[in-house]
Amino acid sequence: MKSIAHAAPAVDVQAAPKAHSRNLALDRARTFLTLVVLLHHAVIPYTYFGHTDPTSWIGFDCVVLATDSFFMAMFFFLSGLFVWPGLGRKSWPVFLRDRLLRLGLPFVVCAVTVIPLAYWAIALRATPGITFSEFWWKTVTVGPWPSGPVWFVWVLMTFDVTASLLYRVSSKLLDPINWLSLKAFEWPWKFWLFMVVVSAVAYIPALVHYGPYHWFELGPFSVQASRVLLYASYFFMGAGIGAKSLESGLLSANGRLTQRRWFWTIVTLVPYALMWVMIYIKRQIIDNPDPLPTWYLAIYGTFFVLFSASILFAILAYFLQSKSPGPTLLDRMQGDAYGMFLVHYPIVLWLQYWLFDFDLPAIPKAAIAFFATVVLSWGITALLRQIPGSRYVL
Repeated sequence: MKSIAHAAPAVDVQAAPKAHSRNLALDRARTFLTLVVLLHHAVIPYTYFGHTDPTSWIGFDCVVLATDSFFMAMFFFLSGLFVWPGLGRKSWPVFLRDRLLRLGLPFVVCAVTVIPLAYWAIALRATPGITFSEFWWKTVTVGPWPSGPVWFVWVLMTFDVTASLLYRVSSKLLDPINWLSLKAFEWPWKFWLFMVVVSAVAYIPALVHYGPYHWFELGPFSVQASRVLLYASYFFMGAGIGAKSLESGLLSANGRLTQRRWFWTIVTLVPYALMWVMIYIKRQIIDNPDPLPTWYLAIYGTFFVLFSASILFAILAYFLQSKSPGPTLLDRMQGDAYGMFLVHYPIVLWLQYWLFDFDLPAIPKAAIAFFATVVLSWGITALLRQIPGSRYVL
């Protein structure tokens, strides 16, 4: 159950600095990924991996394998894009104050309210009749105190603080990454290769050492041990692209990346299929050993980083070439996306708790959980954003 609970959180992606016009394509990509997070959490109980509901469907395993293998890394990448300009525009104390308000405060509030409320639904299955006050007190005093999806928030704040310290060392520290991004206007595969190599170095040794299920935990502060350096690498690669000339390099709407979006879609399918081959080998040939062999983790990790980088390119290419002037549904949802992430987890877990006893197939259950979570989390966020001062946080 623990691995399911931590499986895939999402997201406060940094808001674009006011000094720059908003990038519509990146806004839409960010909001799209927020919806993917809600979908991920909505279908987990109906998979082979999660299977906390009597019903399941193999198609949801396909969804979860894909989402879990890229979207958190991509969220950190998008979060990093506007960090360097923000550091150049703000003094160090002001930048840290803003990050504490935008990230630190929501994390604390969610850790002591929203997340315990979510996990109470799971606790009721194991211990029927336990009251929320009993569960809450046990959570914060005895533990475990899971952070659910909001682990992303405190990890992002840590990366922001690290970036602010590095910026004070030298504002040109990420110039080599930016130079490579400019070259990627014509040759995006060069940045893709750079991303694959860096993320492989950051991820595969940690995956081999810690395995896929170990989490560093201290109270509500938790992060997946094998992926923390992977997330850091994506964050700082994003920061390097955004250090200057954001729209003149890899992420230019007129660059080669957008012209070859179908190529990157096809490239994405190859490592995705190979990850399924490795899962088949694990389940059918080596019979789910614990721990997994080193050779298996190394090969699977290689396919993982290839898929993660490729699908990031494919998604960015799609949104960068989109000519829709809007406002689309994603545009209307954009301002509420962060709040939807923060409040959605108890909604989806309680919907799944309620659906558990219904004699329905997996697809209708997941559809109800997803669409109801989107509507309710969006509505609650819109209401919360009416509170004076709340828009500085949500």
